[in-house]
Amino acid sequence: MHTNEMKMLRWAAGVTGLDKVRNEYIRGSFKVAPIVAKMVESRLRWYGHVMRRNESNAVKTGLAIPVKIKGRGRPQTT
Repeated sequence: MHTNEMKMLRWAAGVTGLDKVRNEYIRGSFKVAPIVAKMVESRLRWYGHVMRRNESNAVKTGLAIPVKIKGRGRPQTT
């Protein structure tokens, strides 16, 4: 994600790799936050929204389902 974002920012700024301009300078000139930070922010916003729902909500009950961790080795034959 970071690489693709920086490629788009460099393209928008008209900067190539041969210009030897650091990514921090390009990001500072556009005044944008990293895309990964924005993704985490939106994911946490969604999680907070779900946690405020009542207990009978389908998404909240789905999050309460225990996750079975697969063991190592060959799967069991059933």
